[in-house]
Amino acid sequence: MFILPFTSPEATLESAGGKGLNLVRLTGAGFAVPRGFIVSTSAYREFVNANRWLPAIQSGVTNLSAEDASALDRASAQIRVAFSAGKMPEEIESAIRAAYTDFENKPVAVRSSATAEDLPDLSFAGQQDTYLNVIGSEQVLQAVINCWSSLWTARAIGYRIRNHIDHNEAALAVVVQEMVPSEASGVLFTANPLTGLRSESVIDATLGLGEALVSGQVEPDHYVVDTLEGHILAKTLGAKKISTRGKTGGGVEVIEENAEARQALSDEEIQQLAGVGRQIQKEYGFPQDIEWAFADQQLYILQSRPVTSLYPLPKESPEPLIIWFSFGSVQGLLGAMTPLGQDAIRMAFSGAAKLFGAQVRYDQNEVLVPAGERLWIRISDLLRNPVGARVYETILGFGEPSVRQILRGLAKEPRLGAGKGQLKISTLGGLLGFFLPIVGRGILNMHDPQKARGSFQTYIESQLVPLHVTGEDKFTRLAQRLQFMNENISTALYRLLPRFIPVLGPAVVSLGVLTRLAGSENDVQADHGFSAAALEVTRGLPDNVTTEMDMVLWRTASVIRQDRDSFAAFLDSDARGLASRYLNGTLPGAAQTALTDFMKQYGM
Repeated sequence: MFILPFTSPEATLESAGGKGLNLVRLTGAGFAVPRGFIVSTSAYREFVNANRWLPAIQSGVTNLSAEDASALDRASAQIRVAFSAGKMPEEIESAIRAAYTDFENKPVAVRSSATAEDLPDLSFAGQQDTYLNVIGSEQVLQAVINCWSSLWTARAIGYRIRNHIDHNEAALAVVVQEMVPSEASGVLFTANPLTGLRSESVIDATLGLGEALVSGQVEPDHYVVDTLEGHILAKTLGAKKISTRGKTGGGVEVIEENAEARQALSDEEIQQLAGVGRQIQKEYGFPQDIEWAFADQQLYILQSRPVTSLYPLPKESPEPLIIWFSFGSVQGLLGAMTPLGQDAIRMAFSGAAKLFGAQVRYDQNEVLVPAGERLWIRISDLLRNPVGARVYETILGFGEPSVRQILRGLAKEPRLGAGKGQLKISTLGGLLGFFLPIVGRGILNMHDPQKARGSFQTYIESQLVPLHVTGEDKFTRLAQRLQFMNENISTALYRLLPRFIPVLGPAVVSLGVLTRLAGSENDVQADHGFSAAALEVTRGLPDNVTTEMDMVLWRTASVIRQDRDSFAAFLDSDARGLASRYLNGTLPGAAQTALTDFMKQYGM
């Protein structure tokens, strides 16, 4: 089947492409979509086969690199020249002419619709061609061929290579849609693409057709709307110096407007558009990037595609407001975590649920969850409890002082609710029973912190003995380490906290006392809330790993500087070259030995 109307139940991603399938879905859901039809991918494949281009296309794109712009341009030009000289099979031509007859020679937009575009995890937007205000069957036929040809632009070829999409599987449908004589048009994001807020809709609007906006030729109006309540939160009027309009004989023209003081949309239209956007998002189940137009006071939906730039959220919860805190930010680990790392941390914290009298499987833990390959802590319940909020604020304030002010504000947020964060008496008793002995041991450790530190270090080393497996093949060692992980990590926090906190606690208390003794509050650093003078003193204390590492690094640098060949090697090579020579063992002897000793002690 070469032609699929927007009402066709037979339209699929494979036959209609992403844009075409979305228009069929929007039409079926009852949204005001301008009428049209789809030239299916089977027509594209028949066109390619009839002209016997497949071998030439395959040879042209084989072994191309997505980074070689010149090669991509050459391959694209060769393929597109062939398309422009191609002959459309009569059966396809007749089908397109018959479908266009229903439009009574009215202007249409002819748009490409690729089979891999406008998906939740990929965005092909703007990679293939669009032709506006096309009038007449001959012009429509030529526009269809031009759209097919645009599957082979340099940009589209490179995109498929980067995303490992098989060129042989790529095909193009073409959407032919009645033109709307737009008085205003633009794009609507049902979630704020700049901030990631799902509670805000963002509208960019301009006069006339949306082509000037899409191509970046015009500064549009910018509206921000509260998605739930429909209130307009912000309006910024753009210059709107030009607009794109359809010409009587076909094609488009640019007209000067200079409409800086005029809103492209009235407040009522802004709210109407945001409301329709909310309905479209509900239809798809995730935030949408929507193309729209107003003509004769009627809102039309021209296209909808997923917003692919939003950071993923943890799964939804019935709570009115959920607050997630980045687990990695506590230690400044802002990069993505491996799946094994995520599992290990979730196992450890799920085991700590014993403190609250609960048994939680790590993969069912709803307090520490993955999103975007990072871990997030749900702190809503803690903030509902005054004591929990104060404790959490204090702990997180050590890592990121600005968090304190944020948490204080969130604790007062009405949507957070109240009364759900109270601890049960049994849970409170369990926590006191766990932490009171820890406090006691911490006080005792104040008398001999060195002994406490040594005892804790000895304990940790004894726990890690099973990991030091030798004499086995790598797969056996890996299996043994995984077994150790399964048997020990889930109980690690429950076992380690009673030993670790009494060692760390006295140090934190001592540093706090030292800060007070240091004097002026103006001396207190924003970082961690400790005195700069106090922190300077601690750098000279024994067992300060940072200071010790800096001293060893200084001695390593001195060895290299005193050796003529080593010093010359460092002067003549960049960091990448030095790293390569070190890994290959080809640095001058003094440098190779000094760096090897350093890396044995401090390397990762």
